[in-house]
Amino acid sequence: MTDYAEEQRNELEAIESIYPDSFTVLSDEPTGFTITVASDAAEDGENVEATLKFTYVERYPDEPPLWEIYAQENLEDGDVSEVLTLLQQQAEENLGMVMIFTLVTAVQEKLNEIVDLKKNRQEEEKRQKELEAEEAEKVLFQGTVVTIENFLAWKAVFELDMMELRRKRQKEEEQAGKPKLTGKQLFETDHNLDTSDIQFLEDGNETKKNNHKFCQIFSPLHKLNTLNAFDCI
Repeated sequence: MTDYAEEQRNELEAIESIYPDSFTVLSDEPTGFTITVASDAAEDGENVEATLKFTYVERYPDEPPLWEIYAQENLEDGDVSEVLTLLQQQAEENLGMVMIFTLVTAVQEKLNEIVDLKKNRQEEEKRQKELEAEEAEKVLFQGTVVTIENFLAWKAVFELDMMELRRKRQKEEEQAGKPKLTGKQLFETDHNLDTSDIQFLEDGNETKKNNHKFCQIFSPLHKLNTLNAFDCI
């Protein structure tokens, strides 16, 4: 017949010698204790830690002990679930043998794995941010590549904007009561029109002078009727 109490006492003494700084007895009947286990130190100094609480049942180790995560640091909810699942698997595989050391060792390896995954995730996020920053910088210097499609789209929007602007200006002028000027009113208000006819006459006189000089130079041809008589006015 198995002496469960004796096996439990022997294991308890061994556990206390293995984990002298992290082992704490909480109760005697039933025997309950905690062991704090931490991952190896990460490069950034951040590690994860879990304090496991175990309680012997009467028929331990033929029946698994009770366990819970008594306290933890830097563990996410998903990590906690994975640790508890791992304890269940290890306990089932080691029924009939004292198993506290095996369970604690498995948890410590799991914590190291969690730290490595966090490190990889952080590095991947860092790389992704660097890539996004590089892409943003490229867009900043290169601008938007003009294609037929986006040019036509821009042109359509631009024409609509211009139509709307003209409509607004026309509406503002109508609301302001600004009348449309007749030709006479334009003539009276625009002083440039006052001199337009005079300038035209002056230009005509200059043209006649130039034609007269032309005819003097080519008078022999004029006698031969090569030039039109109207050219030598």
